Amino acid sequence: MSSQSFADLGVSRAVCTALSQRGFDEPFAIQTKVIGDVLAGRDVLAKSPTGSGKTLAFMVPIIDRIEATDPRPSALILAPTRELATQIVEATYPIAHARALKVKAVYGGVGLEKQAREAAKSHIIVATPGRLEDLLQRRAFSLSGVRILVLDEADRMLDMGFKPAVDRIVAQCPKQRQTLFFSATLDGEAGRIAQAFTSDAVRHEHTPPVQQVTDIEHRFVAVERDERIRRLIDELREDRDLALVFVRTKRGADRLVKRLNADGHEAVAMHGDKSQRQREKALASFEAGRVDTLVATDVAARGIDVDGISHVINFDPPEDREGYVHRIGRTGRAGRTGIGITFVGSEHAGDVSRIAAELRLETEFEASGHRVAPAFTGGQGGGGRKQGGRSGARQGGGGRSSRTGTGAAGGNPRSVHSQRPGSGRGRRSTAR
Repeated sequence: MSSQSFADLGVSRAVCTALSQRGFDEPFAIQTKVIGDVLAGRDVLAKSPTGSGKTLAFMVPIIDRIEATDPRPSALILAPTRELATQIVEATYPIAHARALKVKAVYGGVGLEKQAREAAKSHIIVATPGRLEDLLQRRAFSLSGVRILVLDEADRMLDMGFKPAVDRIVAQCPKQRQTLFFSATLDGEAGRIAQAFTSDAVRHEHTPPVQQVTDIEHRFVAVERDERIRRLIDELREDRDLALVFVRTKRGADRLVKRLNADGHEAVAMHGDKSQRQREKALASFEAGRVDTLVATDVAARGIDVDGISHVINFDPPEDREGYVHRIGRTGRAGRTGIGITFVGSEHAGDVSRIAAELRLETEFEASGHRVAPAFTGGQGGGGRKQGGRSGARQGGGGRSSRTGTGAAGGNPRSVHSQRPGSGRGRRSTAR
């Protein structure tokens, strides 16, 4: 948290009161960095990890910059998934209401006519690119009055193939506008798009320091492909709250759910081949606790922000450091604790070794029985990790866990080994 208040950043009394009523008394670091520039009308490029509070970083000043008498819509937020669009609206609807503003989520999988009517009356539209284009083609409303454009999780929109649609949508917005670009990376194609869409933008990169990030236990479990399902079932039988399981493919998600259900574990799948209605139903069941295990691919899980996820399990290992941070960042959010478990087979040991070293999790990785490749020892930025705790590696690859400050930021954690030797098991998370 910041020592500044929202009022110190220039946020209006009405919005500050609405924030306080929802338990937001002090801004997070990314909010402290961004809010003043947005209120000043500057274009912004922001690189910030999942779970850092970026939604309020752009929505709070947007709500203050728009008047109830302004054209509708006056602000447009593009998001890659229906789930993220819905979460943005749910998080900010009461705040917008404090200034008599209407905010509406626009996404596919629901009736067009009602959505079109409500969107046309809204000051702020939060939309997925595909459905927004459908409504624009039907002339449900115009973007000619948009003064503020936000691209949230822009890198993921590019990954999902939305660039042509985004280009067409941006072309319909006024050239004289304020543009805010939020992304997990500002390199490569995302960086080029950011430069093209913004003008004289202020750039912010936020990586929370260790003492401010969430507390997550990281475990690496040595298990070969044929034994992964049995090991997953063992993990799911432990004392826990909700579990989010990551796989690499859509087909793999469906197969895994069938195996889990056959074993008596209630699980649902979320991936790109599911209809919007199916995805919404799966997420609602998971969030309500009717189903306590959600199996998802990376793209489908982007934007999931569900309270009570105590365990994130990488059934298939992530592609890279960014993927690891994104996945594990689904637990241990906003000061809560969580457990991240990664299955490591011999075929992926080298890749996971590199990720562990970059995140300075070498000790946790080697507790699985695998060794960190010499070239990666010490991680980025030089220097090995300070060893701590007792050697609790369990034969057969159970591994020792540690509680670290990596969280969603992917920083350089300090290790505080808190588990009894050889247990490899977690306590019930407080992530409610």
